[in-house]
Amino acid sequence: MSATLKGQKRDRRGTRDARVLRARGRIPACIQGEGKENLNLSIEEHEFLAARRHHEHLFDIELEGGETETALIRELQWNSFGEKIIHVEFRRVVRGRKTEAEVELTFVGHPKGGILNHLMTHITIEALPSMIPDEIEVKVDGLEPGKPLCVKDLVLPEGVSVRDLPGDAQVATVSVPRDDDEAGEGAEDEGEGVAAPAPPAE
Repeated sequence: MSATLKGQKRDRRGTRDARVLRARGRIPACIQGEGKENLNLSIEEHEFLAARRHHEHLFDIELEGGETETALIRELQWNSFGEKIIHVEFRRVVRGRKTEAEVELTFVGHPKGGILNHLMTHITIEALPSMIPDEIEVKVDGLEPGKPLCVKDLVLPEGVSVRDLPGDAQVATVSVPRDDDEAGEGAEDEGEGVAAPAPPAE
């Protein structure tokens, strides 16, 4: 799926111009990639936030003159409080041609007999732009210590493949917490049988 945004090209750049745009309810943005020049523009804030609430990741950005750019989000810049998006960087893509994208891993369930360690939180996948998932669910129910969950164990949506990672690369492991009392007893045991230092000679 994709969302449609109406974009306006920006002839001027700079902090002052960006501040004026935000006051008008627009977000400064740029589109890069595919061997074309970078395009500076602005988009309607409410349209973009509505698309994000519906987990859209592919956008058709309509510009003046009937021009349309198809793009994915490459980076979001937030204000210092992390409450408001102040700039969007898009990456051009071509419909019908596979592209790479970084996708978040969402861990579901509880491991068996230990604490889950996340060795990866995102992976790079390859898929058609319209088939890029919002996230990949990783089920860890019953995962035991000594039996790591690897890339080859991930259940990927149809048409999605992992890029640049071997199948045996570990995604998550389970560790057994060490009991403090046992650790103390072990330290005491190590001290047993060790002779006390001899008193200094008179």
